Order: sequence, then C-alpha cells, then structure tokens
Amino acid sequence: MRYFTAIIATAALAVLMASCGGREVTRTDPGTVTDLSGYWNDTDARMVADSMVSQCLDGRWLTDHGASRGDRPATPVIVVGGIYNESSEHINTDLFMNEIERSLLESGEVQIAAGGSSREEIRDERYQQGIFASPESAAEFGREIGADFVMTGDIGSIVDEEGDTRSIYYQVSLELVDVETALKAWMGSLEIKKIIEW
Repeated sequence: MRYFTAIIATAALAVLMASCGGREVTRTDPGTVTDLSGYWNDTDARMVADSMVSQCLDGRWLTDHGASRGDRPATPVIVVGGIYNESSEHINTDLFMNEIERSLLESGEVQIAAGGSSREEIRDERYQQGIFASPESAAEFGREIGADFVMTGDIGSIVDEEGDTRSIYYQVSLELVDVETALKAWMGSLEIKKIIEW
C-alpha cells in the first residue's frame, strides 16, 4: 500500500512541477512592433489606418466640400461605416474601424459622427433621459449633426505557400460616399505583402 501511495504522490508532484514551469508573460509598450505569426495584427491596423487617412485627406474632395457648403460648416462630418473582412483569416474589423476613426479625428480636418451600435446606444440614452432626467439636463431630440460622408471598405488577402515559406498579400480598399448624392467622393487602397519563413 505504501508503494502505491508513493507512486501516486510522485506522479502528482511531477504534474505539479510541469504545470509550474510553463509560459512566461512580458508586458510591453503597445506601440512595439510585434509580428509573431505573420498574420494581420495591431501594427498593420495602425499603419494602414494612418496611411489610408493621409491618402484620404490629401484628396480633392476635402477642398471641394469646403467650397460647396454655403452656410453650413466647412468641416465635413464622416461616419465610419462597415469595413468588411474578405480575407482568408479572422480580422477584427471593429478594431480597424476604431483606428481609422482615431486617425481621422486626430487630423483635425474632419468631425466623426457615431455610427452603428454606438449611435443606437446614444439614441437610447437620449430616449431614457427624456423619461428619467430633469427637463433642464436632458439632451434634446433632433439635435444630431447629420453626416456628410460615409466611409466603407474591405480587407482582402491572397495566401501563397510552398514548403517552409508563406506569402500573404493584403489589400485594403476604402471609399468615401457623399450621403446626399450617393456619389463616391474618394477611393483609396493600400497593399501589404509579408513573407513568413520557418
């Protein structure tokens, strides 16, 4: 019986030691470039968002918009709409959309209106204030600023693989559409190609 108990105790100790000597986690600056797998990552999202926004703001549409506004403010209001993942991997397009909104907002050239689920949450809060908040402090209905443009787009990829080498080509395409006329005011694209070797 003692022999059997000793074997069980030794096995339990071995399992405990194996589980303790595993993974090491290191915290790092979020701006640090890390490319562990070669797939789309946070660095790609930031880089592409900043580059695409720079392309967009260099477009003729911004000057044309300011000249055609009459008595309305010249600063365009943009809603960042759906950006669709057409690639062969999982890409969190919500995070990419947030990067685009951040870059647009930081430029100071445009205003960003809430879209999608954020807009619905804001409208729900306004509705709730109309019921539960004092009349003096409740937000008024009908005071939203209408968007001048909606930005949409997609992310696509092509994977080529041979032996220990993989190539991933990404193409990000964005367009800006005038809400009033449904005319495309700007279109841009950016490509990234990565080579991964084992």
